[in-house]
Amino acid sequence: MQFSVYQESQIGGRKVNQDRMGYSYTRDALLLVLADGMGGHLLGEVAAGLTLQAVSTLFQQQAKPYVKKPERFLEQALLAAHQEIHRYSQAHNLPDTPRTTVVACLVQHNTATWAHCGDSRLYWLRGGQILARTRDHSHVESLIAKGLVPPSARATHPDRNKLYNCLGAAQLPRIELSRPASMLPGDLMLLCSDGLWSMLPDDELARRLSEQTVVRAVPEMLRAALASAGAGSDNVTALAIMWQGAPLSGGAASLPAEHMSTVISTEMLAEGQGGTTILGVAADSDAAAPEVDAFNDAEIEKAIAEIRAAIEKSTNLLTRKDHNDL
Repeated sequence: MQFSVYQESQIGGRKVNQDRMGYSYTRDALLLVLADGMGGHLLGEVAAGLTLQAVSTLFQQQAKPYVKKPERFLEQALLAAHQEIHRYSQAHNLPDTPRTTVVACLVQHNTATWAHCGDSRLYWLRGGQILARTRDHSHVESLIAKGLVPPSARATHPDRNKLYNCLGAAQLPRIELSRPASMLPGDLMLLCSDGLWSMLPDDELARRLSEQTVVRAVPEMLRAALASAGAGSDNVTALAIMWQGAPLSGGAASLPAEHMSTVISTEMLAEGQGGTTILGVAADSDAAAPEVDAFNDAEIEKAIAEIRAAIEKSTNLLTRKDHNDL
């Protein structure tokens, strides 16, 4: 497989950058992950970092050279990250557990599957059009879905930063999975924190990505978001790829010149080889990757059942409340 990739993060007007992003790959699979540590809680950057390490470690353990069950992997990986955050909190006797949002995407066999918790977003674009976007797990998004406020309220509503789902909370996270998406050469995947999407409308993000390569578009979008937010800017982070699938007949030289330094082509990798930009995880899978004490199958099934039961209970309560309000 072959893809062009670019990632960048800016601290903005904050004292600490709590965003983390990175990618890992084998010969036949690519993992993209972005996490935004929640500033209202202690050590959000630690929660984000632990999340990337847990997800990438499991990817390197299971992608031999591809992941057999993508949806299962994403559920397992995010639950394992949630577990690691709680383990860290207990080991350090923290008064509050660090928390983070997360979005992760697995691409293999020209098919992408993604999962998210919170308001870190994924955009799938083709020909300047947004084919899919994650829906934020926020109070304002639920109001929009009910028709109580207009979509324009996403950027201005006083409750726009109130989230009902994340990793590290007392309750299990609600892991929302996408349907498998068939990728075509030239398709774009953008993962970003709310520091970016809250400052630039979706149509502007799509336009910028369609008019320039990811190598140029991403840093310019970050600068535009920082300028729009001013001195009080949040951390701004983005990770984007342009998918090529099978290697082009002319190789990387067939791509625009600015792409060439960021093109990754994996067809020459052996089955046990891979790479990652995520700190704390071995860059070559021949090296010993840190072990993550992930949930076993029984624990995963129990956790998923608890998540579904909680969602059903919440839905029933909301239905009753809406009926009583009539």
